[in-house]
Amino acid sequence: MKIGILSRNKNLYSTRRLKEAAESRRHEVEIIDYLSCYMNINSEKTTIHIDGADLPYLDAIIPRIGANRTFYGCAVVRQLELMGVFSINPSIAITRSRDKLRSLQLMARKKIGMPITGFANSPDDIDDLIKLVGGVPVVIKLIEGTQGMGVVLAETKKAAQSVIQAFMGLKANIIVQEYIKESNGCDIRCFVVGERVVASIKREASSDDFRSNLHRGGSAIPIKISKEERALAVKAAKVMDLKCAGVDILRSDRGPLIMEVNSSPGLEGIETITGIDVAGEIIKHLEKILPSGKRKHYHG
Repeated sequence: MKIGILSRNKNLYSTRRLKEAAESRRHEVEIIDYLSCYMNINSEKTTIHIDGADLPYLDAIIPRIGANRTFYGCAVVRQLELMGVFSINPSIAITRSRDKLRSLQLMARKKIGMPITGFANSPDDIDDLIKLVGGVPVVIKLIEGTQGMGVVLAETKKAAQSVIQAFMGLKANIIVQEYIKESNGCDIRCFVVGERVVASIKREASSDDFRSNLHRGGSAIPIKISKEERALAVKAAKVMDLKCAGVDILRSDRGPLIMEVNSSPGLEGIETITGIDVAGEIIKHLEKILPSGKRKHYHG
């Protein structure tokens, strides 16, 4: 199989591991900087070019689209889909996952447990918005934030009002969520491939922060998750139509709650901590979903 990895940096751990895993299973790999791609869109022949030439033939792609490059990255994925190339995560699924509000609305429709979430446009509604999510403390999040950036814990009503007003004044779209106290600054990252959780870790925030992201100084250990948590993670990824996803779960008094579904989860933390070959699982799933006899179908 000829696999394209859409990544801005060939030296990133996740990119390197995916390349190694694919090559170890005798696949050809092309690492493609999606921002260097440009497109010819017409009714006769849709193409992608890079460095003055047509993009090499590909059977499948693994998109590693940065959060701040979602629009252009997804346009490239969509163009490849139009050309008949199979993407392990469809462009529309990546777009959904990057919009926290849309993600939560899709999961709410399928009755997936999540923290109570509020969304408003007018500063006049702030007090009632805080009440709707159960009062302070509340978590305030930028809709398109990632890796813990754009996430604020407001412990008093006055602090919550100030932060929400500040974001609204900057015309930033935010959501306001209840703070799950019993999670104690911990969450569970489940790595879903296909319809299986292939690895899971428990992440804990540092003593001076409430965000458990490893990029923010949090720590992590391997964890065995419950059958309920496993089923919830798989269902959340399926609702988003993601075949490769990092699903973040909070343990609450009313059961596991989905905090976020990530379409480009990093491999370094979870592979290092668990010792599981997650990159290999992704390649094996590609082989399963796109066996050699079906590859030509995706190229018309």
